[in-house]
Amino acid sequence: MDIDKMTDPAFGRVDRDGCLVAADPPLADLQRSAGGVPGKQLAIPQVAALAKLAERLGIAVSRSVIAADGDHDVELHIQAEPDDDGVNLAIGGWVEREPAPPAAGDAALREHDFLRADADWLWETDHALRLTALSPDAEPMLGNASAYIGQPLTGLFRFVEREDGALPILNALAEHRRFERQEAVLRQSDGQRVELTAVPLIDGNGRFAGFRGTAAAIESASAPASTSETGGAVSDVFSAQVSQALRAPLDRIVASAHSIEAQLDGPIRGDYAEYAGDIARAGRHLLGLIDDLADLQAVERDDFTPEVQDIDLAEIARDAAGLLTVRAAEKSIRIDRPADDESLPARADYQRVLQILVNLVGNAVRFAPAESQVWIRCETEGDLAAVIVADQGRGIAPDDQPRIFEKFERLGADEPGTGLGLYIARRLARAMGGDINVDSAMGQGARFVLTLPVGD
Repeated sequence: MDIDKMTDPAFGRVDRDGCLVAADPPLADLQRSAGGVPGKQLAIPQVAALAKLAERLGIAVSRSVIAADGDHDVELHIQAEPDDDGVNLAIGGWVEREPAPPAAGDAALREHDFLRADADWLWETDHALRLTALSPDAEPMLGNASAYIGQPLTGLFRFVEREDGALPILNALAEHRRFERQEAVLRQSDGQRVELTAVPLIDGNGRFAGFRGTAAAIESASAPASTSETGGAVSDVFSAQVSQALRAPLDRIVASAHSIEAQLDGPIRGDYAEYAGDIARAGRHLLGLIDDLADLQAVERDDFTPEVQDIDLAEIARDAAGLLTVRAAEKSIRIDRPADDESLPARADYQRVLQILVNLVGNAVRFAPAESQVWIRCETEGDLAAVIVADQGRGIAPDDQPRIFEKFERLGADEPGTGLGLYIARRLARAMGGDINVDSAMGQGARFVLTLPVGD
């Protein structure tokens, strides 16, 4: 297989036991190069780790990696989407690289081994500062730590400036070097402060690949304020506690139902396996509802303020498309996303914009017919940056278009979801100085436009 001439992704499937049960020829060849065989345990460490992550989280995960292939390396873009029976893989890129010498970051990683001795817990990110790992020690502070995997580091921490206005992590990110004593506040706690130290990760080509860091508490979380002092803090703390209390048993229910459905402990009657699958799907629906209700409470607070930063809307649009590629492939839908070299600066909250675009693109894939296309376009409209998501679905009648942005509103009783997605998405967009609008007609698809303040 001539990898240099490949343009299409290679597809594969990993079952719940971690075996590569289906693979296009390039993936099968890479499996053999790693010492495995098709049909047996997936032997490519980077692909296996991403498949396990997607299965554990129950969401699609997308990431670029460098893997060894004989006497050279190959750069891959991996998209892994779990379902009830395993994980579907779509692997693009396939760019051959010369094998790199030992990374310059090795000394920094050895230094990290000394730093971790004084840490309360550990964390790790990719090159875009998305969390890829949290140590089990983080559970007492964060609850379900795995829920943060794949989220931006800024979704977990609010960084605190030093007296001179400096943020050590920003300087370190710009120069791809070590930083220390970056003070931060845990967003999901009542004022808990931590001190962060991290070293850079360097990939096989000598490129920056993220940070590996430590977190140490520097003061205890303050006691929850009374209702008379804050008007809503007690409600927020109670809501967070209820959310955490519901998540833990639901996670166990979903995991157990998956195990029963897959008959991991032995064969059972077919109808019982189907019941278990229904339980798992219902559990995931309830977990989604908890997420929606948590977001609903956040966006309806009078003091809700997203973290505004410089972002690239085109890059986030590509990320959203990548997360939904496998789901679209199940319906033979092609997502036409912005080109890799396209950029659209804006000022907004990265995590919230990604949440909005995953909702818009996900809806387009859900309602578009099989073997159709979903388009994502980036444009500038005056002093606003815009992302347009269009599909070839059944369309939305003019009278129904205002309703779809209302709370708990669904156009049909058979439609999936909670009826909160677009309501929350528009509230988020408006909180960041933008908006979401729709242009549609019955039988002519739908066109959703997200606008945000343009960046520098």
